[in-house]
Amino acid sequence: MSRHKTSGPDITSVGTVSSLPDRSLVDVTPSLLAALGVPGFANTLDVPATRAVCLLLIDALGWELLRDHAADAPFLAKLAERNGRPVTAGFPASTAVSVATLGTGRPVGEHGIVGISFEVPGHPPLHALTWRNHGSGAKTDLRDEIVPERIQPHPTAFERAAGVRVTVTAPRVQYKSGLTRAVLRGGEFRTAYALGDLVANVETALAGSEPAFCYAYHGDLDAIGHIYGPGSPAWRYQLRQIDGLTAAIAEALPPDGLLAIVADHGMVRLAEAEKFDADTTPELREGVRHIAGDVRARHVYTEPGATDDVLATWRAVLGTTADVVARDDAIARGWFGPRVDDLVRPRIGDVVTAALGGGGVVCSREEPLESRMVGHHAAYSTAEQLVPFLTYENQRGNP
Repeated sequence: MSRHKTSGPDITSVGTVSSLPDRSLVDVTPSLLAALGVPGFANTLDVPATRAVCLLLIDALGWELLRDHAADAPFLAKLAERNGRPVTAGFPASTAVSVATLGTGRPVGEHGIVGISFEVPGHPPLHALTWRNHGSGAKTDLRDEIVPERIQPHPTAFERAAGVRVTVTAPRVQYKSGLTRAVLRGGEFRTAYALGDLVANVETALAGSEPAFCYAYHGDLDAIGHIYGPGSPAWRYQLRQIDGLTAAIAEALPPDGLLAIVADHGMVRLAEAEKFDADTTPELREGVRHIAGDVRARHVYTEPGATDDVLATWRAVLGTTADVVARDDAIARGWFGPRVDDLVRPRIGDVVTAALGGGGVVCSREEPLESRMVGHHAAYSTAEQLVPFLTYENQRGNP
């Protein structure tokens, strides 16, 4: 099966997925803007022409999770049955990375947000969600030192949306955050404190007669999944709340509006038998300067001259539980997209890992919170990679 060139790594090369959809998160925002009539964007996903669009990102709602828990999400399940399809998240399947892909319409190797945390040459490791230094020490706001607009200098899709009123509605913490400035700039920000004003904000953003686009974010399902695990009773109750949220937004659409629903990644439960702790396994720290990224997809930055030894050691320790490759190999395989910009290349670890089974590499001292989490994501499994692309067209009388 031929694969879309922007959809990320050659998944077949790691032996976990035989084939994935041709289309990916790279295609979502460009297709929606093309449906609004904005020139310069390709409508790869064949979205019908419309006047107003809400792009709702439900953090961590994997396609397989939605399929397996359809009874808890009847509205979403009906959309999936009628016109839904999965798209791929890309590598690594992580929130900051996927938000950047949606906001820019570019693959990882171009937008440069290569993980939840990564090294920027000459600076401390950056945690992309908080835009503070990564690790267990005191946290410093790095927006002045690591300027978001320089980290991701390409115009965002929102900045390119000529003639369209763009709104971003999300939790207050995202207002003028480093990640928002880097990949979501170009829209008016409206704070969403809870489910109610998220719906109200979408309704306000799409009102009127001019072309309008609203990006809306909801993250509670991801938080519950990390704490209790995907599919847990708490997770299922949260999914029910989200199903009501999506139905409410659909009801609030203007007559000529369209709701598109996606996720940034799926989620799996971490297998204790395949978990390695880099902070209590001395050989995993030998020759290593920093460890960043996600538990299931690590960036390992080495001391000068130590890359070959670190690569060999990590391969020996992790064995068959992970694919462990050098940076150039990961780039050559297309893990970060069809091309990697020179600005982005040094942000990728000297050694990169991707979990093949259910495990990963935790750092219990440097990342105590993440190391205790039950649910994780970022690697190649279909549970992590496949996310829904669902649409509801108000004027056509869908559910």
